Amino acid sequence: MVKPISLTKIKDKIPNLYEAVIVAAKKARKTNDDTKLEFNSLLSTVTSGQDDEFEDRENPEQLKLSLEFEKREKPHIRSLNELVNDGIEYRYKNEKDK
Repeated sequence: MVKPISLTKIKDKIPNLYEAVIVAAKKARKTNDDTKLEFNSLLSTVTSGQDDEFEDRENPEQLKLSLEFEKREKPHIRSLNELVNDGIEYRYKNEKDK
């Protein structure tokens, strides 16, 4: 369930709302990439124990791992909460880009 976040809370952390959206989106993308890497590394350790001709059978270890990752907080929600609660540290590429 997605809870609405007040725009004033976001503007308190980053005065420009458009910059806040970009910062939260980049953080969500990084979080998603990290989660994919973690999932793939854990998935590679799960043994299939089956032949190639029976690929349509369910693997309980793989299913358990998938459900565990599915229950996690979604990256975009996590980044918005982090932006509002903790603040995300960001900087400009060049100081003249401000």
